[in-house]
Amino acid sequence: MADNTGTNKSLGQHWLTDSMILSRIAEPAHLSDNDVVLEIGPGLGTLTNVLCEQASAVVAVEFDSHLARELSAKHISNLTVLHEDFLQFDLNQLPTGYKVVANIPYYITAKIVQKLLTATNKPSIVVLLVQKEVAERLAAEPGDMSILAVSAQLYAEVSMGDVVPAEFFTPPPKVDSQVVILTTLAQPRFPGFNERAFFRVVKAGFSARRKKLRSSIAGGLGISKPTAEELLSKSGIDPNLRAQDLSLVDWQNLVKNSIISE
Repeated sequence: MADNTGTNKSLGQHWLTDSMILSRIAEPAHLSDNDVVLEIGPGLGTLTNVLCEQASAVVAVEFDSHLARELSAKHISNLTVLHEDFLQFDLNQLPTGYKVVANIPYYITAKIVQKLLTATNKPSIVVLLVQKEVAERLAAEPGDMSILAVSAQLYAEVSMGDVVPAEFFTPPPKVDSQVVILTTLAQPRFPGFNERAFFRVVKAGFSARRKKLRSSIAGGLGISKPTAEELLSKSGIDPNLRAQDLSLVDWQNLVKNSIISE
């Protein structure tokens, strides 16, 4: 339950009230009076106010019942507040082409990104204020890739926005935050894309990320090291590389040549 400052530490909440920074967070979404915006975890409603000024309608999904009641009590005409767990929220309720702008709890960033980018009704753009390290992971390049980076970049173009230092929050988190912008792709990145096969291979590659790919692919797919090495070589990938070194194109080539491709 929230304390008298509205802070629920169990939910990882840190409030941001600087109006200039809040406007800068919303800026990459290029909101207009034709847009419907989804805000996840509006909290005290400081970012919500900015969104309501710029968009046609704002749907704010808040897990904390106290905060949801407080925000509803503001009676903002173009704001709908839903007391709900976002991870259970039905995105099909929203109109096609909706946008997402939110300052989200760090601990569920990956789940939120996955839900938005794999939904049947995907947003046209997602603008999130997240832990700086997480923003960097989402926008990583080969050499520093992770399953999170691969998953995000498969469905969206990822770019970085402003850094927001920790001291601007109440209470200050231990780390700085950064805006990350996910512009969803209108079409699959790869023609004939097989999502199930793709992620089976990616998860195999990252199953032992400190090991070379010949070992992690062999163990993850249940094949011999010589077979894994042959598969990697056929895909134009050095078996001595590690999973974090591969690009999305590398992974897709590996899937196409994989014995488990369906």
